[in-house]
Amino acid sequence: MCGRSSLTKTEKQIEERFEATFYSEDLDRYNPLPNFNVAPTHMCPLITNEDPEHLQYFRWGLIPFWAKDIKIGYKMINARIETVNTKSAFKNALQKRRCIVPFDGFYEWKKTPKGKVPHRIKLKDDGIFCIAGLWEKWKSPEGEIIHSFTLITQEPNETLAPIHDRMPAMLLPEQEKLWLDKDMPTEDALALINPYPDDLLVAYPVDKRVGKVSENDAALIEPIILDSPEQGSLFD
Repeated sequence: MCGRSSLTKTEKQIEERFEATFYSEDLDRYNPLPNFNVAPTHMCPLITNEDPEHLQYFRWGLIPFWAKDIKIGYKMINARIETVNTKSAFKNALQKRRCIVPFDGFYEWKKTPKGKVPHRIKLKDDGIFCIAGLWEKWKSPEGEIIHSFTLITQEPNETLAPIHDRMPAMLLPEQEKLWLDKDMPTEDALALINPYPDDLLVAYPVDKRVGKVSENDAALIEPIILDSPEQGSLFD
């Protein structure tokens, strides 16, 4: 499960990275950057297969077009790659509505005898990476249009395996445009997803405050020193 992330770069840095621009009205309305503690239901920037030249803000937690209630989005923050092509909530989106979601880190909690220890996982060069995602357009009973997304997850690589049993489907830069390619068959798109190279990642423990959505400051992404490898009491 991937349920907490970070995107601490500026608007300009993100635009340069993707050679895409934000819609000015989105920045005026949301402007949540930098965000050191991105959580489900937050509005996050992403790029869709229908508008690859722009970054748009969608709600994290996919709401299928057939949903009767927005609350279903709380259960749809992730889509497992093993079943994404068969579940009704994701199958149609996988074929027609793929997106890439930029982050510069994500958090997972490692189980220890003394409790769970939050870790931040990022690129060694501190750069922006993308997670393969799916998006939807949903109309509420009151007529409100909501755009939402989910992140695909997969088995962990060697870096993540000691921390958590799942990891987000991180794409290499050269795979990003391929994932967005409307003409790429579903099977070929899914074949792009493989465990991310371990030599490009680093993981380190961070403050327990990251577990609270209300906490959002630069200190959250700073590494902390534990008394021992299995120290967990600070994070209960």
